[in-house]
Amino acid sequence: MTPDNMSKTVIIMGSARSSGATRTLVDYLIEKEAYELVDLHGKNIGYFDYEFKNKNDEFLELITTIIEKYDTIIFATPVYFYAMSAVMKNFFDRLGDLIFINKDLGRQLRGKSMAMLSCGAGKELKNGFQMPFSETANYLGMTYLGDVHGWLENKAISTEVAGKLDEFITKVKTGN
Repeated sequence: MTPDNMSKTVIIMGSARSSGATRTLVDYLIEKEAYELVDLHGKNIGYFDYEFKNKNDEFLELITTIIEKYDTIIFATPVYFYAMSAVMKNFFDRLGDLIFINKDLGRQLRGKSMAMLSCGAGKELKNGFQMPFSETANYLGMTYLGDVHGWLENKAISTEVAGKLDEFITKVKTGN
């Protein structure tokens, strides 16, 4: 891939470990589409607070790079106790910095696209899991492209999950 046609899509993975089941699904997407990856595990990103005590951590630099470089953001998270991971939730909460103190930067999210990949222990994903992603996209003026839920069987991606991931790739590519 040349620099002119590099992927304009980034996967932001928020998991308690960098090499778990979620990463296996993420790697499948990267192999198919050469998406770039940002692994939130190990990043120094503090929690959101109204006094902005964490404004000098890695969040602002990271989100600035993401906004400048990518048109589409895929959030990838394991399902922990029926919700996104704490690492991912922390990142989502920090988007508040773009509403309160970095408004000009936050406005640059308008018109970009967002999608979500979740990974759980099995096929079932409770209704409403996607809501924080779709509603955050809506609030920020982004297009929500949809989501996919996957799981591993015997530490591998099954034919069923591969099919779902392939459909998701098409959805992200075409925007519908």
